[in-house]
Amino acid sequence: MNTANKITLVRIAMIPLFMIAMLSGLPYSSIIALVIFAIAGITDRIDGYVARKYNQVTNFGKFIDPIADKLLVTAALIILVEWGQVPSWAAVIIIAREFVVQGLRLLAVGEGVVVAAGTSGKVKTVVSIVALCVMLTDFHNYELIKGYLTVDGLAVISMLITTVWSGAEYFYKNWKLLKIKR
Repeated sequence: MNTANKITLVRIAMIPLFMIAMLSGLPYSSIIALVIFAIAGITDRIDGYVARKYNQVTNFGKFIDPIADKLLVTAALIILVEWGQVPSWAAVIIIAREFVVQGLRLLAVGEGVVVAAGTSGKVKTVVSIVALCVMLTDFHNYELIKGYLTVDGLAVISMLITTVWSGAEYFYKNWKLLKIKR
């Protein structure tokens, strides 16, 4: 097991710690949860950097890294839906995009094609991590436009825009994989 993969596994191990902190209701638990989430989000960049710089790119890493990202974001989204900070329909769109892109990647593998993460997918991940970090702060409910837009609302809009953009890009670049062969 190389260093990059160990970093990814640490990120996965941080997810239940994040959830416990979020849901415990103990003093300072929201700050602890934010710190855990932010560190987990940063490890996404670190493991990729280590893998490329030290030639530690592996099939296991290509498999587990995107799963770790999806689990982290999904855990936060589900809790924030429960708390009323994210509308359930928005969470469904964000999570559905992950399933659809993963399905497209599985189709590609069957055809011997590698669907690498594109720039828009990387931007989506960064925007999602940053937006969720902001939503975990005490000023998440601050009104940016009185009666119309809160920090939470702007964060959700940002995640939705990058989610739809990156999902559309994946399909545009790989639409040929969806053609039915006879």
